[in-house]
Amino acid sequence: MVLTSILTFSANVINAQDSGAKITVNEVVDVSADKIWKVLKQMDDVDKYSPAIDKVVWTGKHGVGGERVCYGNENSFYVKEKIVKFNDAERSYSYAVIEGAPAKGMVNTFKVVDLGANKSKVVWSTNYISFIENPRYTEDQFRGATEYGFKDFIGKVAIAANK
Repeated sequence: MVLTSILTFSANVINAQDSGAKITVNEVVDVSADKIWKVLKQMDDVDKYSPAIDKVVWTGKHGVGGERVCYGNENSFYVKEKIVKFNDAERSYSYAVIEGAPAKGMVNTFKVVDLGANKSKVVWSTNYISFIENPRYTEDQFRGATEYGFKDFIGKVAIAANK
């Protein structure tokens, strides 16, 4: 029984990581998986946890098909996103970036893995078909800013979940 639990746990941690992702952030936090998932799955309050986002406008139902527009830097930019997968039991969801990112075919995925002992691992991965050249930044700068933003976001969600 113990070996089965260990193997299942290991498989869940490995499967949470997207080995084909262009960007993957793995953060272990001192918060139960249920608590952090409760915050992450809200979907319409990204502005509470991201320093780049000032306002979120949500349309549609929460879950697959719902859309949000995230405005940043006093409306100097926006990102339009659509929820394309949602699995409450697996504590994961994916959203496609429809407009506003310098990447074609971009899809981001959250996954929360229960590590036990009031710890969890949040995996945020990004896939995209191609980078769109632009005057704001290079692909390496985009990847770096995205990774930094994801880590910062997860940290702030963990703080909120612990309250």
